[in-house]
Amino acid sequence: VQLVESGGGLVRPGGSLRLSCVASGVTFSRYALRWYRQAPGKERELVANITSVGGTTNYADSVKGRFTISRDNAKNTVYLQMNSLKPEDTAVYYCYIKMGFFGSWGQGIQVTVSS
Repeated sequence: VQLVESGGGLVRPGGSLRLSCVASGVTFSRYALRWYRQAPGKERELVANITSVGGTTNYADSVKGRFTISRDNAKNTVYLQMNSLKPEDTAVYYCYIKMGFFGSWGQGIQVTVSS
């Protein structure tokens, strides 16, 4: 299983970014997908989750109303649309595919929110 993130970078406060994560080597549609982030000196935290069936979504309180997770099973891709970005959103963002008791991580991508 391989997950590759893209779309990160530097953005000013109030701006937007869309992260993408393409999966290979897995039957993508069967599994829930997540985005995590880890800021310097902090633990990795769950940002958003989307289920395999029905596409139900859940978010951390800190990003509710600003971030949207979505998936395109035909493209084996999960997205994280991030709007109204704040400096405290600065972190390395990771996608994760949850396969029962196991899972697989992407390599991570830097998002920096700064003026």
